[in-house]
Amino acid sequence: MKEYGIEPRHQHYACVVDLLGRKGDLERAYKFIRNMPIEPGVSVWGALLSACKIHRHFTLGEYAAEQLFSLDPYDTGHYVQLSNLYASARLWDCVAEVRGLTREKGLNKDMGQSVIEINGKLQAFRFGDKSYPRSSEIVDELVNLERSLKEAGFFPHTESDLHDLNDEEIEETLCNHSERLAIAYGLISTPPGTTLKITKNLWACVNFHAVTKLISKLVNREIIVRDANRFHHFKDGVFSCGDYW
Repeated sequence: MKEYGIEPRHQHYACVVDLLGRKGDLERAYKFIRNMPIEPGVSVWGALLSACKIHRHFTLGEYAAEQLFSLDPYDTGHYVQLSNLYASARLWDCVAEVRGLTREKGLNKDMGQSVIEINGKLQAFRFGDKSYPRSSEIVDELVNLERSLKEAGFFPHTESDLHDLNDEEIEETLCNHSERLAIAYGLISTPPGTTLKITKNLWACVNFHAVTKLISKLVNREIIVRDANRFHHFKDGVFSCGDYW
């Protein structure tokens, strides 16, 4: 980066770790961290932990989590990431242990919320909430969407859910995620072909990407979502980054 006159900072190193990690080259990502000329910070270890969750590398993921807990012991997101890693392998005892740590520290996980703007008005949705306007119509739309998704061959990635539930319970839980509620509300509140723009306060999970891609194709809508980290653009059943997120 010297040839461009840029002094590398933590965010630059974190991007490299993120790219290597998403590719699955975790050992190379770890070696890169170890060879950094500056002490790796939260963003770097966070990128590694996220990649370990994707590729289920438990040993390295636990090590990255330890570094994060040492650097920032009161950031709930680090504990959630480690919990996600364990949940992906159905290691429920380990999930319970992590949750116990968060309770000991008095930490609370942020409630997921998705907001959509319709005719200049913002409408917020939360997981499982049924107090929103036009709730019965939204439920009907969700049922129709779920039927269309199944007919198209979609099945949720149940291994990514954080609860020790059976497949039927997990499927019902995923249908009530805040972003799915916001999409359903947008579909019944706007003319066909209208772009849906949604803001989500947390990061978007693998199920969100898989289902939103297919929904964009089934309903012929462009869907743009801004989560806690980045923008996501779905159109004609395609995600703008080619699933390399």
